[in-house]
Amino acid sequence: MTARCGRQSNRIMFTGIIEKTGKVVLLRPEGANRDFWIESDLAFALKVDQSVAHNGVCLTVVEVKDDRYRVTAVAETLAKTNLGEWQAGEVVNLERSLRVGDRLDGHFVQGHVDTTALCVQRESAGGSWLFRFRFPREFAPLVIEKGSICLNGVSLTAFDVGDETFSVAIIPFTYEHTNFSLLDAGKTVNVEFDVLGKYLMRNTELK
Repeated sequence: MTARCGRQSNRIMFTGIIEKTGKVVLLRPEGANRDFWIESDLAFALKVDQSVAHNGVCLTVVEVKDDRYRVTAVAETLAKTNLGEWQAGEVVNLERSLRVGDRLDGHFVQGHVDTTALCVQRESAGGSWLFRFRFPREFAPLVIEKGSICLNGVSLTAFDVGDETFSVAIIPFTYEHTNFSLLDAGKTVNVEFDVLGKYLMRNTELK
């Protein structure tokens, strides 16, 4: 089961183009769930009940105060994404949901994280950066050479694909405006595979 944002999740889409980053300033347990207060310039444009992708995870804004807002992650989301690893000071990628008529500059992203992947290598490549990831082998059919993949909410293209590994290249703009600049080997990212690939895989399984 993938991590979902709630009652409106099947009607909300994202593009994987990050608008802003935010910083976790407070964490508070609420039973099995966890509240996060996020500080970001984006907060001034938000309202209660709006959906925002956080590292690719669709969460609903439940409170806004000046340059901070609060979201709640349920137990399933904490277990299946890297949100369970967040600490105060964590920098997260933010994107508001796609509006009808908006230009689609990335690819269709649902905000439903399928799994996490471990960064196993990071290297500079003469102006860009290469990252290599290891992911659960069961998802191998969903990662194809030059196919779309969403990592921490960022729409990217996979290459050098193996049964359990793939690489992505990060251009300077993306590196500077997302939390990829803080990503090192040993850290995990949220992964959402291309929705068309998931439908095809499901159709194949049912035959």
